[in-house]
Amino acid sequence: MNPSAQGWVKKLLQEIAKNNSILKHNEETFYTALRDSGFIYGSNLSVVLQAIKKTDLTEDELCKTNLCISLLHTHKKSNSNVSFIGSAIRFYTSINELKISFFQDLIGGKKSSEQLEKIFHKRIQIDANIFTKNFNYFIINALLFVDVLAYQEFLNKGCVSIDYIKNLEAAIEAISLNVLKSKTTINQYDESLIKLFESSLRYQNNAHISYNDAIGILKTPQEKQYILDLACMATWSDCTIDKTEQQFLVKLGKDLNISPKKVNQSIKSVNQFYTINKDNIALLSSKNIVKSFYDNSSKMVTKLISRNSKRLYQELKDSKELMVLISQSTIRDLNKEEQKKVQEQLIDIFKSIPSLAIFLLPGGALLLPLVVKFIPKLLPSAFDENRIEE
Repeated sequence: MNPSAQGWVKKLLQEIAKNNSILKHNEETFYTALRDSGFIYGSNLSVVLQAIKKTDLTEDELCKTNLCISLLHTHKKSNSNVSFIGSAIRFYTSINELKISFFQDLIGGKKSSEQLEKIFHKRIQIDANIFTKNFNYFIINALLFVDVLAYQEFLNKGCVSIDYIKNLEAAIEAISLNVLKSKTTINQYDESLIKLFESSLRYQNNAHISYNDAIGILKTPQEKQYILDLACMATWSDCTIDKTEQQFLVKLGKDLNISPKKVNQSIKSVNQFYTINKDNIALLSSKNIVKSFYDNSSKMVTKLISRNSKRLYQELKDSKELMVLISQSTIRDLNKEEQKKVQEQLIDIFKSIPSLAIFLLPGGALLLPLVVKFIPKLLPSAFDENRIEE
């Protein structure tokens, strides 16, 4: 399944149908699994409950997948008579996430999975500039679980008001952002998290509500648990939650009528998640700009090549001179003339494979050495006699 290509929602629903037990988990168990995957914290590192094989999914693709599965689980628990796809599109349309033109209505009243894919793509993107994404890690919306809570409200009542989402975001802002901004010492993690939260707010309200008003807004157990986890995420700093911050979380749990056991579990979960995955979470990374660019480019090139390996291999087979040069590059440095030939012939090949068009953009040639580096791993072992399987 490729969440960056058309048809992925249908494919995902088909895969989930094969393993229907995923949708049978109760609300609390499913939420815990979402938290473990990183979805609640805005850092998706795995597919919830291993619903599908992760393979080479990027963070934004993991994010799309987890959002879709979360909404699907909520839909299943509601026993709605409307199909999931139709219901989800109606939900996003009602909160103005999808503006359907008169022309679109005219040519097709059917709510399709392709429409839903476009909504998901639009919903998770904060910065759609590919070059910015390469130089700064993907910044994914940290508050996507608000959609799940709003969708639950929509299914229960048949509609959801914009005020519901505005109030929920206002409560998050009052509790989480104020915790961050009230710290005596703001470190790099805190600043990154403030930016992440602020960019994730869908509705920027001028009037900030008080802590007590925020507590009064939260009604359901899931809303309260979610706010508690975001507060734990906000207080987590310097690889630990200090005593003062822990006291705040205990007070918050008490105000929300959450048991001390669950508060301790939330603190333990955020500590464990960030400690184990510290090197894989964008806002915790202290890598310099060049290293960030190289790492992200490497991931992108690896993904593109692996997903097009069969067609790429066939094209390479038909280009004997290029095969020889790539083979030579594994044992010696190519001279300038040979490098130019490799570059020109690779670009010709990429023109025939649409999903590799990224290399044809201005600056795309900078990524070609990475392509040459990864290609030998995808070719038959006879191509590289010294290859060792890892």
